[in-house]
Amino acid sequence: MISVAITRAAFSPEAELAGFAARRDTGSGALASFIGYCRNKSADSAVEQLELDHYPGFTEREVERMTHGVGAKHGVGEILVIHRVGTIAAGEAIVLVAVASAHRAAAFAAAEELMDRLKTDAPFWKRELGPAGARWIEPTAQDYARREEHEE
Repeated sequence: MISVAITRAAFSPEAELAGFAARRDTGSGALASFIGYCRNKSADSAVEQLELDHYPGFTEREVERMTHGVGAKHGVGEILVIHRVGTIAAGEAIVLVAVASAHRAAAFAAAEELMDRLKTDAPFWKRELGPAGARWIEPTAQDYARREEHEE
């Protein structure tokens, strides 16, 4: 079961992860996850909130395509992706990626690769807002280098 949700609503990563774990196939002996939160500081500036915009319909299809591709590559069919859009306050969850598989290596590898691809390739536009104003966020050279590691 692969599930992708792009949502404006705040979500509880802990509750979503518990539900995913409870629904996993009993043949899955490993579950790896990543939760990304909105930081309150970035590039030596205070951050009050993050604005994430997307192109409805297109973004969902692209994230689903990425998720299915990573799942197929690593031989896992149980993946959960929840990604927020809209205004996200510092401290709130932005993204949850969870992968269940028979063995830990595949679960870790799929979760890591999917996060690297979401960071660099998912069609989201990100802007941090704080007392110093607004700042657009782009993937860094290090983000792209991490993604390229998965191509080898």
